Amino acid sequence: MRTVLSKNDISALIHQNPPLIENYVNLEQQLQPNGFDLTLKEVSSIQTGGRIAVSNSERVISGLSPLVFDGMDNVDLVAGAYVVSFNEVVNLPKNIMAMSAPRSSLLRCGVTVENAVWDAGYCGRGQALMVVYNPLSFRVQRNARIVQIVFFELAGETDGYNGAYQGKS
Repeated sequence: MRTVLSKNDISALIHQNPPLIENYVNLEQQLQPNGFDLTLKEVSSIQTGGRIAVSNSERVISGLSPLVFDGMDNVDLVAGAYVVSFNEVVNLPKNIMAMSAPRSSLLRCGVTVENAVWDAGYCGRGQALMVVYNPLSFRVQRNARIVQIVFFELAGETDGYNGAYQGKS
């Protein structure tokens, strides 16, 4: 039977080479009973349209413009969609995949974070879509914990991720 990795499993994998997660802000705060909290590095506004087609050669990723944090490392977001980058770099072995979800505190503020599956074998810094539904705005601070990533052990090794985002930071 394959499992969701526990706090102890995640901790052990963080301390091997390569580490499951690196560039974390505060290991004690971020390590959770059945996951790991990822923290905010950057928030960008979406500046151009994008395109997904049958062939990846026709893919056009939307242009981004990083937002500027104030002197207290906060940024105020009006209702809308933003691309966020995490501080952490994730190095998934070929027998572990992951999924992430927003922390419940964000949901209680009218904000969500959408993310794709983290394929086994993926190595790099992830990005996600933060959507502010709150019509009165939302303030977020750099290095705040915004999503929890949960790791799943596969029944066996797979070929591993080998896409365009491998190794991106």
